[in-house]
Parts: sequence; C-alpha cells; structure tokens
Amino acid sequence: MYLTMNRFRVKTGQEAAFEAVWKNRDSQLPQVPGFVAFHLMRGPDREGYRLYASHTAWESEEAFIAWTKSEAFRTAHRGAGGNADLYAGPPELEVFSSIQSISA
Repeated sequence: MYLTMNRFRVKTGQEAAFEAVWKNRDSQLPQVPGFVAFHLMRGPDREGYRLYASHTAWESEEAFIAWTKSEAFRTAHRGAGGNADLYAGPPELEVFSSIQSISA
C-alpha cells in the first residue's frame, strides 16, 4: 500500500468553492491501474484558513508514479492553477509506504 496526501490551506470563506472544484472535476482515478481509494477530508479551522487533505491509496509506489505520468493525470489536473485564489499557500504533498496493515 502506498498513500499520497496533499494538504491544502483554503482561505476562510472559500471552502464551498474549493469543495465544488473537487466534487465537479473529472478525477479519472477509477480507471487508473493500481488505484485503491480516494478521500477528500475537511479539517479544522485555523486563523485565516481551513485545512483540507486529499488521501489517495495505491497498490504501490510504481502505480502512483505511473498515474503522475499518464494522460489521465493531465486530464484530471487540467486548469488546477486557475483556482490559486482559493488557497493560503501551495499544497503540501506527503507520501507514505505501508509497514503494517490491519483491516476489519
């Protein structure tokens, strides 16, 4: 399992617009080999922004890297730079490799 997480600081008052961008985009993920799951998470209010995180689970690091080099990735991220006014700074990408897994 390989997890990628982007943390977003969304300007106060821009939360609905940010969420709409994500809900209305053509993610392409369900068709991507190695994709497991995606979650967009709303976090706490901070001074001047609300924290969000997107979590994407992959079968492997190789599957994630292949996604970032694919046409599907380019399609899903087309126009992303046009929403810079929603953010209080750039997103922060974090990646994790699984060392233990416990399921219900």
